[in-house]
Amino acid sequence: MQATQKTHVRYLILLMLFLVTTINYADRATIAIAGSSLQKDLGIDAVTLGYIFSAFGWAYVAGQIPGGWLLDRFGSKNVYAFSIFTWSLFTLLQGFVGGLPVAWAVVTLFTLRFLVGFAEAPSFPGNARIVAAWFPTQERGTASAIFNSAQYFATALFAPIMGWIVFTFGWEHVFVVMGVLGIVFSAVWMKTIYNPRQHPRIGQAELDHIEQNGGLVDMDQKRGGDGPKWGYIKQLLTSRMLLGVYLGQYCINAITYFFLTWFPVYLVQERGMTILKAGFIASLPAVCGFIGGVLGGVLSDWLLRRGNSLTFSRKLPIVCGLLLSTTMVFCNYVEAEWMVVGFMTLAFFGKGIGALGWAVVADTSPKQIAGLSGGLFNTFGNIASITTPIVIGYIISATGSFKWALMYVGANALVAVFSYLVIVGPIKRIELKEPPKHEPAPDAELARQ
Repeated sequence: MQATQKTHVRYLILLMLFLVTTINYADRATIAIAGSSLQKDLGIDAVTLGYIFSAFGWAYVAGQIPGGWLLDRFGSKNVYAFSIFTWSLFTLLQGFVGGLPVAWAVVTLFTLRFLVGFAEAPSFPGNARIVAAWFPTQERGTASAIFNSAQYFATALFAPIMGWIVFTFGWEHVFVVMGVLGIVFSAVWMKTIYNPRQHPRIGQAELDHIEQNGGLVDMDQKRGGDGPKWGYIKQLLTSRMLLGVYLGQYCINAITYFFLTWFPVYLVQERGMTILKAGFIASLPAVCGFIGGVLGGVLSDWLLRRGNSLTFSRKLPIVCGLLLSTTMVFCNYVEAEWMVVGFMTLAFFGKGIGALGWAVVADTSPKQIAGLSGGLFNTFGNIASITTPIVIGYIISATGSFKWALMYVGANALVAVFSYLVIVGPIKRIELKEPPKHEPAPDAELARQ
């Protein structure tokens, strides 16, 4: 360890979280960019495409609590590296389903999307654990916002690239390119990520700054031999604050998964754009979502440093941002392309500002089970990754347009606002009570009496 040199290794760690989350979301979005071409080649309807879109979500939700447990049991570095490698491999394999008969291609594509979702499950709980370990409380909102904003950066960077690949070479090649990129990155991760106290490049002054200001620098060293206690989950599920946060995250993710799945299809089918143009147009709201995402975290931490409460500092950007995201509904009442793009851009900017859920997780998670707590949060939040694509698919199938789909997504933003204003209450770290090791059997208790 460098004892005297001033270091800022935590920013390198944050860069790695940003890059891995960019790859993570680009891999999720591959199916959306390829969606229209894939639908045409395989001859499938909107409902079937909706189920393929949702395959990721089923497994992603199912894997959250096991993924969080693995993180708490074996640490962030190794579990996350394995996660990156496996989801990238399954992404790569999707590029070869086009040669199968149509029925088998649909089943195989659904299965591989399912496996990508399961492999990605530890990613965001891992991000939250690493931020809680590496960042003081007053830097945590910005750090969480930066890694979370990578979802917008991924769309801004990769949507045009992937649109060009689909247009020029065919939809299969998108999956191959992204799969190879992720496999390479998993090796870079293993060389770069460490727990704060074990990092070879950190200085003592930086370590002290993190530790003395709320960073959980020994999180992975304090793992017990038996792993985290499952009895703690009941205490999380009986917290009104956390239940409100979970509901809010579900609604926020409904907005996210509209943009990740149906938005490019909306541009092609409802607005008559080519897939190449849709790829570029989809990047514009994403750029503003990225700016809004970073701005939300910076604003929240600035409010905290100005002496405002943690509750006020986190809730103000969340509520204002989500109210702004409802502007997407106005796309139903305009015809000009530039106005559609403008309202979607404004909506994505607002959603970015309001997406501070992971900062709240880092603020509230008990240190004993930070991975499990993040996994539980992401379980509830990502139920939307299942329901949103399917519900929108049925809405489009029943109505023949996206108008009610946009209304549905906008309504989710309003429910999230209600949840944070009415249900959540004060935001504070949960202090767990040690679960009883065992209780005496009733007969034994009577015998003693």
